[in-house]
Amino acid sequence: MRMPWRTTESALLRDVALVCLADGIVGVSFGAIAVAGGLPWWVPVVMSLLVFAGGAQFAAVGVVLAGGSPLAAVAAGAVLNTRLFPYGLAVADVTAGHWWVRLLGAHVTTDESVAFALRHDDPVRRRSAFWTCGVTLFTVWNVAVLLGVLAGSMVTNTAAFGLDATFPAVLLALALPTLADRRTRTAAFSGAAATVALTPFLPAGLPVLAALSGLAIGRPGWLTRPRRPGWLARRPRRAVAAGATGGQLHTGGEH
Repeated sequence: MRMPWRTTESALLRDVALVCLADGIVGVSFGAIAVAGGLPWWVPVVMSLLVFAGGAQFAAVGVVLAGGSPLAAVAAGAVLNTRLFPYGLAVADVTAGHWWVRLLGAHVTTDESVAFALRHDDPVRRRSAFWTCGVTLFTVWNVAVLLGVLAGSMVTNTAAFGLDATFPAVLLALALPTLADRRTRTAAFSGAAATVALTPFLPAGLPVLAALSGLAIGRPGWLTRPRRPGWLARRPRRAVAAGATGGQLHTGGEH
C-alpha cells in the first residue's frame, strides 16, 4: 500500500506548517484559558485528545466557566460540530478503507484538513493533503494545549495578546483561495449574510449552521437557469411567423 504522505509536495508541507503554527497559538490559548478559569489540568488535555475540535472545545469550556452545566457544554460543542457531517461527505473518498482508517479519518476531519483536501482534484493528492494536515495538526494541537496548560498559571488574560483572533484568521485565509468562481462567492456571501442576520436572535452555535443556506443559492443552475421567454417576447416571433405564412398564402393566390 502506498502511503499518502510519500507524495506530499514541499508546497503542501509549507502551507500545513503555517496552519499548524497559527493553530498551535490557538491551542496554547485554549489550554491557558481553561486552567486560568479554574478547570483541572487534565480536562483540556483529555478533551483535546478525544474531541479535537477547537471551536467546540472553546464553546464547551466557555459554557462551563460561565456557570453552565456539563450537559449544556456538551450540547454547545455538539451543535458546533454538526458542520463536520457535510465535511465527512465531502472527503468520503479520502477516508475510505478499513474501519480503523475511517475512524481515524473521522477524528482528524477538521476545517483545515478538509480545506486542504478540496484544493485538489487528483485522488492521490487529496489523500496526501488530508492526512498530512490532519495528523500533523492533531499532534501540534495537543502539544500546544499541554504547553498552554503549563503556562495557564502565568498568563491570566490570554485575550490581551489577541490570541482569540488567530483561529478565525486561519479559517479566513483558507477560505479566500476557494472564492475563485461566481457560484462559490455567491454561496459564501449568502451564507455569511444569513449568519450575521440571525446572530442576534439565535443561541450561540446555531447561526453558523444557517450559513449552509448559501449552498442552496450557489447550487448549479441557480444563477444560470435559462429564462423562458414571456408572452411579450414570444409575440413578435409569432407575428413574424404569421406574416410569413400570410405572405406565402398571398403569393400562392397570385399563381
